Amino acid sequence: MADNFLEPDDERAIPIINPDEQMPGLAGHIKAKFDDAENGRFSYEQRWLQAYKNFRGIYDSTTTYRDSEKSKVFIKITKTKVLAAYGQIIDILFANKKFPLVVEATPMPEGIEEFAHMRTPVDETTQAPSDPYGFPGDGRQVAPGAMQADEPHRLGSYGKDFGDMILAGKSRVGEPQFEPAKEQARKMEKCIHDQLLDTNAVSEFRKAIFESSLFGTGIVKGPFNFYKRVHNWKMNEEGEREYDPYERTVPRIEHVSVWDFHPDPSATSVEDCEYVIERHRMNRQQLRSLIMRPHFDAEAIQECLAKGPNYEDKYYEDTIREDETEPHISENRYEVLEYWGVLDAKFAQEVGLENAEDMSEFDQMQVNIWVCGTMILRCVVNPFTPARIPYQAFPFEINPYQIWGVGVAENMEDAQMLMNGHVRMAIDNLALAGNLVFDVDEASLVPGQNMDIFPGKIFRRQSGVTGTAINGLKFPNTAGENIQMYQISRQLADEETGIPSITHGQTGVTGTGRTAAGLSMLMGSAGLSMKTVIKNIDDYLLKPIGEAFFQWNMQFGENIEDVTGDLEIKPRGVAAVMQKEVRTQRLTSLLQTVANPMLAPFVKIPNLMRELAISQDIDPDSLVNDTNEAQVYAQMLQGMMQNAQQGPSPDAGPDAQQQGMGAAPGVPSGPQELDDSGRGNGTIGVGTAPVAGEAGFTGNPPSVEG
Repeated sequence: MADNFLEPDDERAIPIINPDEQMPGLAGHIKAKFDDAENGRFSYEQRWLQAYKNFRGIYDSTTTYRDSEKSKVFIKITKTKVLAAYGQIIDILFANKKFPLVVEATPMPEGIEEFAHMRTPVDETTQAPSDPYGFPGDGRQVAPGAMQADEPHRLGSYGKDFGDMILAGKSRVGEPQFEPAKEQARKMEKCIHDQLLDTNAVSEFRKAIFESSLFGTGIVKGPFNFYKRVHNWKMNEEGEREYDPYERTVPRIEHVSVWDFHPDPSATSVEDCEYVIERHRMNRQQLRSLIMRPHFDAEAIQECLAKGPNYEDKYYEDTIREDETEPHISENRYEVLEYWGVLDAKFAQEVGLENAEDMSEFDQMQVNIWVCGTMILRCVVNPFTPARIPYQAFPFEINPYQIWGVGVAENMEDAQMLMNGHVRMAIDNLALAGNLVFDVDEASLVPGQNMDIFPGKIFRRQSGVTGTAINGLKFPNTAGENIQMYQISRQLADEETGIPSITHGQTGVTGTGRTAAGLSMLMGSAGLSMKTVIKNIDDYLLKPIGEAFFQWNMQFGENIEDVTGDLEIKPRGVAAVMQKEVRTQRLTSLLQTVANPMLAPFVKIPNLMRELAISQDIDPDSLVNDTNEAQVYAQMLQGMMQNAQQGPSPDAGPDAQQQGMGAAPGVPSGPQELDDSGRGNGTIGVGTAPVAGEAGFTGNPPSVEG
């Protein structure tokens, strides 16, 4: 349970009138909504509970065994598959240590120019005067009372930095051109990434992805206002350092367990939910700490503490906590319900909501309400503009008719049951086949003897033929058939989950997986199955989270006023699913193709280099230069090449002149003169080779050399 909650502006707080009389009615309304949501998800709770038991290797209490069954072994292949799926997703999304989110300008951005260029003297004479009013029907007319768009604002930071020197539109040949829309998108993307990393969002995402793999659905809450303590040191008047921390508001997200998430039972997505209720399990300290949060009723919290704990365990909690010793009524625990959704006009008028008198009988208002027992701890208008429910529920596998998805454990439930049954049968059979079963003729033995058998045991026989009183019987070994059925069941689990055993380290692979081509085919098939899962995460988690952070920054963000424009959030999870080797090969081949100077102008080389770095799990920001940096390095390289071509200066010594750029130290840079013997002076030159027809060329005819 996190102790940081969504907090609206101060002026949005709702005054509560006569809480002792009116709050129980509203609290009862919230409790009724909670009961409806809890009843609506009962069947899914059974599936989650079974999935958890299969994951942990726990037999259900209703499981029955034959009297002959002795083995109770549980083969936890479900755990292996769930962890394999979880590991693959984490590796795909966060392999390059960056969030798979990008912010781009729309194809036709509004509110900010797509291109801009430097003003030139030609513009002063050729540019037509602007018409601020336009003509009817051209879309440029200004509505009465409206203001015209500010040109520097449409140019983003370029308009502020360069003023009248920057004009909208594409540049002519030779003029510097800028892209204000892309620059604004880059600023927003960097801001969102910093916020995600600064608030440890990766850890919360990992928790949600694990539950999605296991139960079929992962829940993430936020972003919500979090007051982060910033450590700061400053110099006082005496010249000494003193600790002066301060708090700043940052967006934060947190993982919410599926067991605590109670949505509208009739909805198929969070966007369709009329309400969502989160169930908190708080101790006294956590409940008391709510007093320090904005707009929580301190008197109501104190009264809840005085009444004592009211938390009652659900039927599944002993199993998931694996603690059967805890009493039914948890000691020192309080049940707090956090409600997000609409409130009818009836209750809005009862509690004295702002503008409630103007609401008709059928009007509703988006609110956030906290309830503990019969007490209302907090009641505020939804702080977001536009109003939204701050939860994202993403499925592992989509169920189009429910908000809840299907996970790995549920898909392979039958295969897990078959594997357990056949392994138990094999073990019981081996126990019988590995030991003798004795056939005893008690009439031939002296009565009253101990029938335990051990080496050196003596039985007293009173009649019968020797060797007939006690006979050892050996049962046939049928464990092989059971192990074969176990292997078939395991293959069935591979097919049901789409996760081949080879992907999580199974040895002794047979069939297709024995060859490199077959193994590549298996890995490719696994990648296709995982691509669907990643697509669900893109659509139901990454994109909504990115858009929510964008809206939070526009509403609550600091130093964000210069980020404007028509921007679009794009998740990049699916882009990373393609096998890295294949993707790298394709990108390398494309890079070799565009090495042709005739094709290079038609390809975005910086983007190609970034994609090549990403395909090899390399952070592109730490390796690939942007356009400005590339220009600087190109100029430096050009200068180095010019210096190399010019060689040493005339003022340098003879040795320096002899050892120019590109020549090895101590070795002459050109050909040496030959002596009378034709052997030269003993030093072999490595410089320019003689040309045919010149002196020293061995292939010259005698007339030329002479």
